[in-house]
Amino acid sequence: MKIIQILLITAIFSLLMPASFARDPLELPQHLSSAKLQGSGRLTWWGLHIYDASFYRVGSLSSSEFALDMRYQKSFSGISIANRSVEEMKRIGVPDAQEALCGRELTAFLPNVESGQTLTAIYSPRQGTTFYYEGKQIAQIPGSDFSKAFFGIWLDPKTSAPKLRTELLGQTCPPPLFTEAC
Repeated sequence: MKIIQILLITAIFSLLMPASFARDPLELPQHLSSAKLQGSGRLTWWGLHIYDASFYRVGSLSSSEFALDMRYQKSFSGISIANRSVEEMKRIGVPDAQEALCGRELTAFLPNVESGQTLTAIYSPRQGTTFYYEGKQIAQIPGSDFSKAFFGIWLDPKTSAPKLRTELLGQTCPPPLFTEAC
């Protein structure tokens, strides 16, 4: 039964199709209070509402600081979220050794989520990526390598959810962490 659940979760996330939606503003830490919503989207699979995602930029839309907030509409274990994240990192071309390290880091802190709960990741060049669960900080991973791999799941041009990427970025370029031409 456990294997069937894991396969179902994997299938759900591999065939994701986003749709637009409206979202309440994210409550960010004080030093990021100038963040503005850049875009949002809904991740669905065969009509199942998986999560709503909102992408915020701090200061201007060309800022290097940003946040990705996800409000889950289904329950998932932290391990299944970490495993799916690693699969998506592999899909966008993250090297095997880095992907394995990212997987260990995510597995160490990602909580189980229930419908209606949020996970938020904030990138700051000076601090790396800080994770929040229901508004409480749960982890901080320094450096840009992890950040680029993690946020690449949604923002890399090779994402498995290109429509969601477009909805998150709106009419602007990806953050400077992603060095693609715009």
